[in-house]
Amino acid sequence: MRTLKSQPAKGLHGELTVPGDKSISHRGIMLGAISEGTTTLTHFLTSADCLSTLAAFQQLGVPIEREGTTVTVHGVGLHGLKASEEPLDMGNSGTTTRLIMGLLAGQPFSTTLIGDASLSKRPMRRVSDPLAAMGADITTTDGHLPVTINGEKLHAVDYQLKVASAQVKSALILAALQADEPSTLTELLPTRDHTERMLTAFGGEITTASDGLTITVQPQPQLKGQSMTVPGDMSSAAFFMTAASLVPGSQITLKDVGLNKTRTGLLDILNVMGGDVSVESEPTDGEPIGDLTIRSANLKPIDIGKAQIPAVIDELPLVALLAAKADGISRITGAEELRVKETDRISAIVTEFKKLGIDIEELPDGFVIDGRKPWHVVDPVLDAHDDHRIGMVIGIAALLVDQPLQLKGADSVRISYPEFFDDLDKLL
Repeated sequence: MRTLKSQPAKGLHGELTVPGDKSISHRGIMLGAISEGTTTLTHFLTSADCLSTLAAFQQLGVPIEREGTTVTVHGVGLHGLKASEEPLDMGNSGTTTRLIMGLLAGQPFSTTLIGDASLSKRPMRRVSDPLAAMGADITTTDGHLPVTINGEKLHAVDYQLKVASAQVKSALILAALQADEPSTLTELLPTRDHTERMLTAFGGEITTASDGLTITVQPQPQLKGQSMTVPGDMSSAAFFMTAASLVPGSQITLKDVGLNKTRTGLLDILNVMGGDVSVESEPTDGEPIGDLTIRSANLKPIDIGKAQIPAVIDELPLVALLAAKADGISRITGAEELRVKETDRISAIVTEFKKLGIDIEELPDGFVIDGRKPWHVVDPVLDAHDDHRIGMVIGIAALLVDQPLQLKGADSVRISYPEFFDDLDKLL
């Protein structure tokens, strides 16, 4: 049980560099592993999820060293991975699991993937079914982990994705690298494009059509190791953007944050709601980055639906919190994907917000929130539901009440942001 800091008298002030981007850290290990030569990742995210990816590739015969937040991957090439003697433990990481399924589908050996209790409830057929269309042989446990992948020769596919998921898309891209001919993948909605950008940087050939939804992957590339600095994680920065927007008298600066357009959904939402955020972009050859300065503001309500959800899926708990202090009624719909995250995030947000007296109504695919109603603490003991993002959003919500709250399961934040509470203290 952790006692959370409550209402700071003078607001939040200071400057932070948030940890490295989780999505890019995962993919840097994976692409480095199947490249020729050495890949160096600076500002790598040393969270539990990313360390699951690192350990898995070590088990697959890839020499990897880590010193602090610098990781060196000695690539073995697209066909150099070796069978693991033991099952690969995915921990809590859905990204590791789904992407590695695509990569191992075309390797000449069998692998079993296992994970913790939470990950073992998350759906895996959304990956195994489309991979089967490429000739993959994957056995799930009623659609969940444990999963066994029996590597096969893969053939090209022209596939329409059934869910708007960067993880599913990336799994298919990694499989398509090993196919016999070029593959074409078409998304329902645009999702984060880190895999496409990074694969191009490593020497792969992948093109996106003018519609922004259709990509073509050329098979059997000879990838070359790269040196890259991982930008700050927008999904981590989002917690401090929300806090500074809501806590009166605040002004903070977040340095070197990744500004990939598929990840800036919360920035766009804050602008619509009347937030006070200035962006100073920095020139870069790779992922766009910049500094964000956020000041407290009086927010307007918002109505967001399915088309906007992919760009803000990880930040939706924070959108709900912003709405809970906005001057009106907000609606968030089309977010049923939140039901199959580390926990059922729709249910968890409603349960915990009601403990703070927030006027929130649960929908099958989102929420209705009236931010005009004053909060009042009904129950000071809140629960992270073993979900890092729920734990962190409660940590921010605590700054908006006038009595200390208790948080069960606070150590869940280690999944994506081990230093979260320490960094929050720096701004108080």
